[in-house]
Amino acid sequence: MAEQTGETRNEQLQRNIGELLQELRVAQAGVQILFGFLLSVVFTDRFHDASGFEKALHLSAVALAVAATALLTAPAAWHRLLFRTGSRERILTVGNRLVLVGLVCLALAITSTVALIAKVVYGGVAMFVMAVLCVLLFGSLWFVMALRLNPSDADQPTGPPK
Repeated sequence: MAEQTGETRNEQLQRNIGELLQELRVAQAGVQILFGFLLSVVFTDRFHDASGFEKALHLSAVALAVAATALLTAPAAWHRLLFRTGSRERILTVGNRLVLVGLVCLALAITSTVALIAKVVYGGVAMFVMAVLCVLLFGSLWFVMALRLNPSDADQPTGPPK
């Protein structure tokens, strides 16, 4: 059955999988850079003098970056493992949900990292201000604006096209 685009259902699913994987390439680059930075921090002299709170904030940023990595790479792994099994629709449905959670983890990992830097350089007030600004920035640009751009489809953001 042809859609309005003239594509069959299978062609549309194949295109949507390709688009999802391309979007993941963009997000994954940011995760890799952040993760590399976070891993290198623990080998500095200054990190060993950090407070328990600062070390805990760092570890939470690392954990969030790990979660983002796992969540954002899962659909690519599934595609590779299942690409000839007729599972495209399921990969898209579940994969899209994981990507949304992965983006939240990425935003929180970046926010935690910025908060940690602000805390070490300027203190607790700067940490709080920067964390709030980061949450507002990511929340408004990635989620609120996306929902406002297409309010009629706001209840269908997690599945493949019908």
